Amino acid sequence: MLKSTAKKVLKTFYLLDPAWRTIQYIDRRSGRRDKKILQEYFSKFTSPKLHIGCGGNLLFGWLNTDYCPASKSVLFLDATQRFPFKNETFNYIFSEHMIEHILYLDGMKMLSECYRVLKTSGKIRISTPNLAFLFNLYRPDKSELEREYIQWSCKTFVDWAPEGNATFVINNFVRDWGHAFIYDENTLRQAMEKAGFSHITAHELQKSDDEVLCNLENETRMPPGFVRLETFTLEGTK
Repeated sequence: MLKSTAKKVLKTFYLLDPAWRTIQYIDRRSGRRDKKILQEYFSKFTSPKLHIGCGGNLLFGWLNTDYCPASKSVLFLDATQRFPFKNETFNYIFSEHMIEHILYLDGMKMLSECYRVLKTSGKIRISTPNLAFLFNLYRPDKSELEREYIQWSCKTFVDWAPEGNATFVINNFVRDWGHAFIYDENTLRQAMEKAGFSHITAHELQKSDDEVLCNLENETRMPPGFVRLETFTLEGTK
């Protein structure tokens, strides 16, 4: 119990403290560990798939990457910079609840890099919080799930706020967890089109016309229904 608590504290400190983030960045920039990860991945899998901002959701068969790798098997990747891959390397790219953590212009850089490293006819799937979901929390005719979400958010993240007050939940959401830009579907669609993607389609969580892109999102990190309430998903083709 004590060991588990210590690990949790250290992880929280690491994620929040810029010095620890800098140490991790310098360590991974040296390239030795990441070179080994890349060699092992490309030696095992003939249909490369890139997972950007994996967090703790490690997907089998995917090259799991993150700015703050939580595992030695995760590749360091700064999605705001040029990706360390050759043109047309991957068949698929997936990113869940990551693009909202970087500024819009950096998101455009990320999408452009995704287009560059995807093979022709390769596909990208982006899941991200929906700005419309925040607006809906403020409506008087809220669903029962939305009311439950507001109560849970207040207790979990802004316990000092008046109970069940959507205004505090909305304000916290756009500022907390390093959020930098919250998209709506039309804005992300336009950004993907500008990066070069075509055949852009909306999908429910876990569902896709391509079986490779099914059942990827991590819904277990929040109470049932909440990730689905927050999120919209778009897919595009190179």
